Amino acid sequence: MNKQSNSYTIIYIIVLVVVVGAALAFTAMGLKDRQQQNADADRMRQILAAVHITPSADGVTADFERYISGQTVVDSKGAVIGSDAFAVDIAAQVKLPVDERKLPVFICTLADGDVKYILPMYGAGLWGPIWGYVALDSDAATIYGAYFAHQGETPGLGAEIEKPAFSDQFDGKTLWKEGRFMPVAVVKKGQPSPSGEDYVDGISGGTITSKGVSAMLSDCLRPYESYLLTLRSK
Repeated sequence: MNKQSNSYTIIYIIVLVVVVGAALAFTAMGLKDRQQQNADADRMRQILAAVHITPSADGVTADFERYISGQTVVDSKGAVIGSDAFAVDIAAQVKLPVDERKLPVFICTLADGDVKYILPMYGAGLWGPIWGYVALDSDAATIYGAYFAHQGETPGLGAEIEKPAFSDQFDGKTLWKEGRFMPVAVVKKGQPSPSGEDYVDGISGGTITSKGVSAMLSDCLRPYESYLLTLRSK
């Protein structure tokens, strides 16, 4: 075949695309399990971060199994409907009506025996999704710790939600005021909370991301009210 012909060029390109595509597909299939393991380990690390535990790079799974003493899935009425919280896709659940959502709960037992309840969250920032975990004390009211992450918020601005300087503000805040369930609000620094709930300062220059975190806290924590009431009554 004439290597200078258009036919040769087209056939060469087709063969090259097929070979490269097959190689990439084979590589992706071969690495799929490892990629899933890494994704699971990162999620475990984030869950543990909500209770101020920082595992070593090679000890994430071991620490998760050591400290996460139980998992449960509840509905908006507080009824238990499952036991594998890790399998619940939070991003998919937040798109559903509240009464149709599966609400995962991770139960953590610290080294001193204290029990914490870790609740996942998922929402929208300025440039993409944001998510996080809030850990409550055994009173099911006081925040013990929080962790937030994002996909593409602006470095130095909205991306600051992932820094301890922001998340540490939540420690000690409460979700209940005078018997009313009121998730913590994120407000502009120097301003009071809109409805009397506990609040933290938003990110300077990251107004939309801060509002996204506040909306996420409300949307994702309110469905747990009935479940938390059952815990408080024990």
